[in-house]
Amino acid sequence: NIAYFDSQAEKMALSHLDIYSQLLVAIKKEEFVLWYQYQYDEDGEIYAAEALIRWQHPVQGIVAPDNFIPIAEKTGLILPIGLWVIQSACKQLAKWQQDSDTSDYTVAINITAKEFAQENFVSYIEGELTKNHLKAKSLKVELTESILVENLDEVIQKMNQLKEIGVQISLDDFGTGYSSLQYLKSLPINQVKIDQSFVKNMHSNRGDIAIIKSVLLLSEALDFDVIAEGVETKEHYEALKELGCKQFQGYYFSRPKAL
Repeated sequence: NIAYFDSQAEKMALSHLDIYSQLLVAIKKEEFVLWYQYQYDEDGEIYAAEALIRWQHPVQGIVAPDNFIPIAEKTGLILPIGLWVIQSACKQLAKWQQDSDTSDYTVAINITAKEFAQENFVSYIEGELTKNHLKAKSLKVELTESILVENLDEVIQKMNQLKEIGVQISLDDFGTGYSSLQYLKSLPINQVKIDQSFVKNMHSNRGDIAIIKSVLLLSEALDFDVIAEGVETKEHYEALKELGCKQFQGYYFSRPKAL
């Protein structure tokens, strides 16, 4: 047998190991920061913000989540990082609720399947809400469709627990993953987020427009809100409004920024 040495694979493994080691330090030293991208209603008014993590690396500067979150998920480090995100977002929400101009804002936080599966997830969220004296409805948990692949009954049970304490639930990146209309009918969600891949090509792809229309029609029948992400141009915004979309997020309005 001949064993081939793959230097590219070794480099990648070393790189992952290096990032893992540095993430351990980053967690200890709290080198993370949250940036916020605002969400807008049909009148162009801010009503919410999505909390987006960045790594403030001492040498490399700001590191985007795509460069470390997959490794954090693979190694389990997403759990302490996720707790930090929840804590930090709740602190920011508490500041907003003390200001009459921003007191009605909602904050959306992205939760991975691994975090959501933790036994104490709901009680931890509840504890942070209580600690920061927050209205539960001002916190929105964003879950991707991939969370629905396994143990759907358990997922729905946990979603219901969140709903019972008043926390909102948004299904993120809708249309790109595993959910079927059957799932959608049974999920206790407040919002569906149309994935930016459908918005991006809506002017040149009739199929994308058909999907957006279908989601908007479903939202009326099943009583949930719809937000379109990746709204980058005036044309996107106006076309989505014409289709009946009432909530928007994207560079046309504002980019993510540190507060």
